[in-house]
Formats: sequence, C-alpha cells, structure tokens
Amino acid sequence: MTLLRTCLAEVQLAVMLLTRLPAGRMAQAPAIGAAVWAFPLAGALVGGIAAAVLAGALAVGVAPPLAAGLALAASVLATGGLHEDGLADCADGFGGGRDRARKLEIMRDSRIGSYGGLALILSLGLRWQALAILAAHNPKLAACALIALAISSRAGLSFALLWMPAARSDGMGKSAAGTTLGHALVGLALVIIGLAALVGPQATVLVLTTQIVVQLIFARLALRQIGGQSGDVLGAMQQLAEVAGWLVLAH
Repeated sequence: MTLLRTCLAEVQLAVMLLTRLPAGRMAQAPAIGAAVWAFPLAGALVGGIAAAVLAGALAVGVAPPLAAGLALAASVLATGGLHEDGLADCADGFGGGRDRARKLEIMRDSRIGSYGGLALILSLGLRWQALAILAAHNPKLAACALIALAISSRAGLSFALLWMPAARSDGMGKSAAGTTLGHALVGLALVIIGLAALVGPQATVLVLTTQIVVQLIFARLALRQIGGQSGDVLGAMQQLAEVAGWLVLAH
C-alpha cells in the first residue's frame, strides 16, 4: 500500500509539473527526480484531452484542418504552453547570445524574440499540418497519434536529467537532476507499451528511433551552447521530439 501511495504521489507531481490540469494539493511532495518515470503518464492525459477534442470536432462535422487546430489548442491549454515556452526560450538564447552567461540570461527573459517566434510558428505549423493530414485520411489513427506522441515525446526528458549536467544552479533542471536509470527505464517501458498499443509495433520503432536521434542531437547542441540541461531545454526537447514523431506518422 505504501508503494502504491508513493507511485500515485509521483504521478500527481508529474501532472503538476508538466501540465496546468487540476491535480490537488500535496502535503509532502516526492523528489522530482523520483517522479520522472511518470512524465509519459502526464503526457497521456494531455494527449487524451487533445484526442477527445479532435474526435468530438470531427463527429459534429468540423473540417479536419479546423479540428486539428482545436485539438492542438486543447493540448496547449492543458500544458499552459510550458513546452512551447521552453522551445522559444532556447531558440532565442541559442540564437542570440554571445556567450553562455548571455544565453542563459536571454532564456530567463519572459519576452519572446524573433528566433523564438519563428520556432513556435514552425513547431505549431508542422504539427498542425501533420495532424490535419492524418485526421483527413484516418481519424482513428490521428486520435491515437495525439496520445502516443504526447507520451513518447516526454520519455527522453528523464534520460536528459540523468545524463546531462544542470546548466543552472537553480530551476527545474537542477532540482530534478537526482533521477536514476531505473526511473528512466520504467518511463521508457511505459512509452513502448503505450506506443505499440496505439500505433502498432512498426510505427513504434520508427517513431522512437527518430525521436531519440533528434533529442540526442539537441542534447549535444545544448551542451555546447549552455553546458547542460534546464527546464527550457527539456521543454524544447519535448517539442522537437513531438514534431519528429508527427513527421514520421504523416509522411
């Protein structure tokens, strides 16, 4: 019973960290590093909401491109644009900073610059187009893909926390750095099971392989740019992995 309560508390913390969904209050929160295995489960909630919106919109006759836009809007509302904000901050910092200190300073600035704006346009545009294509040809697969990619795009975050040093002395990247390989592998196992059930084994291999490559490339870039990971880096990694997954499924 104690183990079950611990797992539920870690799931609750993951939902509180990665979404804006109501998750209640916690008298004593577990360590963030211990909750990383549940990040894909938080993604499943976000993807499930988006899938429900897509299915509902298509059922009442909304055109697939508009239904896709509504589904993406629902997912952004569910997360509060947390990951999109990370992508924009990384684009501005990596593109506009002269040195590591300046890059980190730009990333902490709440304002969005031209690099960040372009990154958001490309990310949302590619996801929107890919989802619209799938929704027009295979609505069931489109709904499943919303859940599957929301799950899989968050799997790599635990490995980034495990293997990359924190770029800052504070923030989520630092406080969540105490994860273990066991926690990360549990999350990966959940992802593999979820993807296989939702999009099939062949698509699972293609999606995960592509996402791993994309996240490894970005991890190397983050190490060169700012010396490690941060909350913004994790958000950008999720966004890039999701875009990569959509390109695989909608090609």
